[in-house]
Amino acid sequence: MTQPREARALDEPTLGELVATASRDMSLLVHQEVELAKLELKQSAISGALGGAFFGVAGALGFFALLAITIAIAEAITYAGIERFWSYLIVAGFYLLMAAFLAAFGASRMRRLRPPERTMRTVKDNIAWLKRPTVASVTGNEASRGH
Repeated sequence: MTQPREARALDEPTLGELVATASRDMSLLVHQEVELAKLELKQSAISGALGGAFFGVAGALGFFALLAITIAIAEAITYAGIERFWSYLIVAGFYLLMAAFLAAFGASRMRRLRPPERTMRTVKDNIAWLKRPTVASVTGNEASRGH
């Protein structure tokens, strides 16, 4: 038997209710995607700040060490019997090696920077689902939906 028209109409949502639900769901989805992007970008920003700090320390060491300590060490080497020219060259080479080591460490931190991969993947999944809402998402949720 079929239900009377009035009973069927009470069970089914109106077009306005459907639009309101879809609008609310889209707003929630966009909000969640923005929050995920914020979290991922915060992690990348921290890694980038650390990498920049290591570059800064390397630069400061290279500058101040060459100005302040170079003279004393080079003169000590000169006192040991090596000509002054070679003494200063040895000290400068040592500081350059230290600066290169710190710059390499800073560069390794910078290589850790990544785009918000999870956010990009979920946005792509959402777009794919919006194109075909009756099909399960690309990430493998078929089992949880009973397919």
